[in-house]
Amino acid sequence: MVRKIRQAAVIGSGVMGGGIAALLASAGIKTLLLDIVPPDLKDEEKKDPKARNRIVMAGLENIRKAKPAALMQRKDIDLISIGNMEDDFDKLAGCDWIVEVVVENLKIKQDLLKRLEKVRKADAVISSNTSGIPLKAMSEGLSKEFKQHFLGTHFFNPVRYMKLLEIIPGEETLPEVLQFMAEFGERKLGKGIVWAKDTPNFVGNRIGAQSSARTMQLVVEMGMTVPEVDALFGPAMGRPKTGMFKTIDLVGLDIMSHVAKNTYDLVQDDEARESFVLPDFIDKMLEKKMLGNKTKGGFYKTDLTPEWKKIRKVIDLNSLEYNTYDKPSFPCLEAAAKAKTPEEKIQAMVFGDDKGSQFVWRAVAENLIYAANRIPEIADTIVEVDNAMRWGFGQERGPFEGWDLMGVQKVVDRMEKDGLPVPEKIKKMLAGGNQSFYKVEGGKRFFFDFASASYKPIETSPTMISLDVLKADNKTVLGNSSATLVDLGDGVFCAEFHTKMNSLNDEIVEFLEKAHDYVDANGVGLVIGNQAGGMPGAFSAGADLRQVYEGAQAGAFADIEAAVKRLQEAIQLSRYSHYPVVAAPFGLALGGGAEICLGADRIVAHADLFIGLVEIGVGLLPGGTGCSALWRKVLENVPESVGEVELTKFFLPVFQAIAMAKVSMSAAEARATGFLGPKDRIIFNRDHLIGEAKKEVLRMADDGYTPPFKRPLRVFGEAAQGMVRAELLNMQAAGYVSEYDAYLVKRIATVISGGQARTGAYMSEDALLAIERATFVDLLRQEKTLARIDHMLKTGKPLRN
Repeated sequence: MVRKIRQAAVIGSGVMGGGIAALLASAGIKTLLLDIVPPDLKDEEKKDPKARNRIVMAGLENIRKAKPAALMQRKDIDLISIGNMEDDFDKLAGCDWIVEVVVENLKIKQDLLKRLEKVRKADAVISSNTSGIPLKAMSEGLSKEFKQHFLGTHFFNPVRYMKLLEIIPGEETLPEVLQFMAEFGERKLGKGIVWAKDTPNFVGNRIGAQSSARTMQLVVEMGMTVPEVDALFGPAMGRPKTGMFKTIDLVGLDIMSHVAKNTYDLVQDDEARESFVLPDFIDKMLEKKMLGNKTKGGFYKTDLTPEWKKIRKVIDLNSLEYNTYDKPSFPCLEAAAKAKTPEEKIQAMVFGDDKGSQFVWRAVAENLIYAANRIPEIADTIVEVDNAMRWGFGQERGPFEGWDLMGVQKVVDRMEKDGLPVPEKIKKMLAGGNQSFYKVEGGKRFFFDFASASYKPIETSPTMISLDVLKADNKTVLGNSSATLVDLGDGVFCAEFHTKMNSLNDEIVEFLEKAHDYVDANGVGLVIGNQAGGMPGAFSAGADLRQVYEGAQAGAFADIEAAVKRLQEAIQLSRYSHYPVVAAPFGLALGGGAEICLGADRIVAHADLFIGLVEIGVGLLPGGTGCSALWRKVLENVPESVGEVELTKFFLPVFQAIAMAKVSMSAAEARATGFLGPKDRIIFNRDHLIGEAKKEVLRMADDGYTPPFKRPLRVFGEAAQGMVRAELLNMQAAGYVSEYDAYLVKRIATVISGGQARTGAYMSEDALLAIERATFVDLLRQEKTLARIDHMLKTGKPLRN
């Protein structure tokens, strides 16, 4: 039997249940969302369907309004139907997968599973999102057939954005059910699968809660402040920029506290059980409902000054009063900022002599020991632990990956010097001549397996291609300090950018020219993509704005125009080369990053794609083909028979996308706004992106690829400009746009519509690009544009002047 999930159900419409339902709907799966009938209904409400569904309707509304967005696009909500646990329970009989996300109460879960056993169809999979209640206890007394289809599927919140999905086998779960759910979670839902055991809080929360709780204990012991800890455990350590305490504010102090206390209660024999005991200030904050963002105040809060300006304050852990604060500074942070490599950065943080480094060392070292001691208790290998911490907590690397960067022997020597208990398994590993937890050989990554005391290959899907592994295997064929060309095999190469935010600069343009020459001589196709860490990450956040600004300040406008022309030509090389070029964007693809995508033959995009031509925010327009390329991409799907009047329906969305700096909130939205066409693909799992893009290149090559013919484009001419001017008068009168905004919008309309061309005329791409380029340079001569760029560089925020 080929198993499929045509209809799913989620029981429980709270934050987590709603998030799971939204993800399923975004993946195109019909989903039934159920919740209880409100227990406080009045007699006259007991027969009112709306009143009976009040809780689940509120859950659905929360999905609709969620920020960040829970759905890939608004219309996905149409795939979610709702009901309650009394009137609609029998509808579960038609579901292929039912996931329960109800309150963490053993009896409630047991009673629910007993009811499900009576209505589920024979092959339906039942799973629980619990993290604190053993699966064995929940399924006690149920039939063997039920238990064979029962497992744990533990998502992390927010469900759409957190990659981790822990799969926990029950004692009798069928292997084929487990394998199916893992493949479904990975390919259809885009999750990273971690195989966990039925132990308290599984893998991610077990290691993560110990790290947070023990770090808080050290805060008290070493007299650290909240901002100091967040500065130390931020990007310098490969952690999210929110650090530890800002992250807890996002998640909710009540949730974090529950996980820590729940673990403490359940791990009776844990040698580090006391490290889960939270300091007294946590209980005091909980009593005062200082839970974080949900209560407008946790470790941080935002106040308003008498002048109505926002001011950020932080809690004093002794008085629980809020005060303003300055950015913390430690010598280890300064050293890490100057470091050239990840190894140098983390070693500067861990092995320094200052108070900050000593704090980091203690917190990290104790968590490393704890993680090593949990294998094989919570998971069989170090890979599961590292993946859980990366995918569930937004870290660049897991504990053992970080240990490798610090130097395994060096860390062990320091642990022994400080009297910390080094796990025997680590001593044995080193004694056997094994100096690292991971290594790369023959284009494959291996991990050290404690059970066999040997290295084993990390098994992944054939579609998962790691650029780092390929580069470690000497597959780099070309490159400079800003970009690299990597051999993916089968004649396909990948152009990878590695500047800050993968922003475009002169080196990248030069690299693209050479890369196209190399692929033309040696390959069958090119992928443009990278695998920058973190979420959402950046395919490319646009051009190097500082380089443009400094050139304009120096009056080097001829040089700027030449550089823009060179960028246009490099992007056009992708468009008209004699081999297929596929862009593989994810995360931020803004400005020049969007132009790179629009220049490719095809796009294979990650589902979380935030793409847009946003140059108007700094007083410019897209100068690297963006205006003409977006118009061309839309026109490619417009029949020639469409008349001039109907053409406005296509012109306006393109104009608005550029003039309003619209950014898609997903790849699905990008398709709706024209950045993705009908032949472009959307992939839910980012780890598959480069591999799927490679497959697309080979498919196009096998089909006998020939480059598109360079045809003139229909333009809307003066009619479009008149239409825009009329609309602007209304917007200015209502105060929606400034005078300079209106000026920029008119210039954008002129470029997209072909300058002084008549309505319905045809213009060559080269002519449109010349208008685009000249306008870009002319805008750089304007004082207000330079003021906008300067403000963006200094503050990271747009200026409305």
